[in-house]
Amino acid sequence: MRNTRPNLLPRRSFLGTVAGGVAASLALPMRSGVASASKPELEAGEGVVDTTPPLGIEMAGFHRPLGKERRIAGIRQQTAARALVLRLGEVQAALVSLDICGVSAEMTARVQQRIAGQLGIPASNIHLSATHTHSMPTFRYLRQWGAISPEYMESVETKIVQAVQLAQADLAPAKLSLGKSQAPGASNNRTTKTWKTEEQFSGDSTDAERWLDTMVHVLHFERARGKRSLLWYHFSAHPVCYHDDQAGPDWPGLVADLVRQQHKLTPSFLQGHSGDVNAGDAEHWIGTPENTAGPVAAAIGRSLDSARSVRIDCLRMRSQPVPLPLDRERFAQWLAAYRQDPEKCNTGPWVDARFAKAWFQSASQRDASQARTMVPMAAMQLGELGMVFHPAELYSGYGLMIQRDSPLANTLVVGYTNDLVGYLPDPAAYEAGDYSAITVPKIIGLPPFAPTAGRELTSSAVALLKQVVS
Repeated sequence: MRNTRPNLLPRRSFLGTVAGGVAASLALPMRSGVASASKPELEAGEGVVDTTPPLGIEMAGFHRPLGKERRIAGIRQQTAARALVLRLGEVQAALVSLDICGVSAEMTARVQQRIAGQLGIPASNIHLSATHTHSMPTFRYLRQWGAISPEYMESVETKIVQAVQLAQADLAPAKLSLGKSQAPGASNNRTTKTWKTEEQFSGDSTDAERWLDTMVHVLHFERARGKRSLLWYHFSAHPVCYHDDQAGPDWPGLVADLVRQQHKLTPSFLQGHSGDVNAGDAEHWIGTPENTAGPVAAAIGRSLDSARSVRIDCLRMRSQPVPLPLDRERFAQWLAAYRQDPEKCNTGPWVDARFAKAWFQSASQRDASQARTMVPMAAMQLGELGMVFHPAELYSGYGLMIQRDSPLANTLVVGYTNDLVGYLPDPAAYEAGDYSAITVPKIIGLPPFAPTAGRELTSSAVALLKQVVS
């Protein structure tokens, strides 16, 4: 169970420099260090660089057979790399929200090393979070779900570094307020006709039921020295509303427009646990962007009005790869089924014959005895606020479990970060042969996860949070 909610200071205007000082410490894998004993104050900075893609390259998010690729014919809205740099004493961290379907571990490592070398932020303190928009390309291999453009990826990597550099140059003393409000009707659990929400999630709740997290969390940084305020928000819903040939950020782009109009702030989006969540109210399977953006923007407004100051007495981070179990038996069955009768592997979980053949040619070269695969995970403590970063499409129940069991009363669970490993569904999805459990591993190019993998990632995330705050 989560700890008792800490006392938060009432929200008030932030004039001049931030009063008071706090101590900071940094925890890295296998070691930790104290930043300073001089009671430093929190600083925050933001940098935004346009990443709007060129016409003609492939978009990700939907299957298109070879020869019928989904290519960008126009731009619905511009896209960006948005960087938030936090500094407390000598400790720095950088969070990047990227309008893209997904990033790879290899791309993440390249960007982390460039930023570390040029700007002095430790690589383990830099996190690249994809919004998972289905109206943009991918930077992580997805079989027949949109090819990677090496040239575009290279240009975006450079722009991410530029965004972090701008954010670092923009640093100013800041006071953080946290607000949260539900956004009813903005999302639905696409796997079931009935679900429960975070309001009903208790210490006894498990993955035997399907859940939906309707909460919008807002981080509002009010800054000194005449600097503009910064707004970052967290919500869980697939940006999958559009499936045409126009590129853009999907529903988060409409949210940004509404918030700019209503609050004179430009929000940056961190994706949550949306593995089983689509946008909108379930009347249309992929959601309606307007039906999502309106409730989310309204929830952001309510969150700003009710936000409470967060006491910042530390900035700690820890990164640690986590071994998740693979289902070797199921993987062997897939290989045997294709060998026995390739002609039958042409639809359903096999997508189509050409897809199945390409999967088999690749999968048959993999070590079938591999029992686990390593996935990146990180945790951060910013005073009273916790954050977890992982690379999965996590089902809602597991995100709620991490929040419930975290040692910090307010914890954001940010998915699609530093890699993309596909869905981590509940055991029932494997029993039913759902798309998330059976088809997506073939798209991602990994063996299927064991049905318990979601539970193991959840336990590892809570354990890492406890390490950070200890």
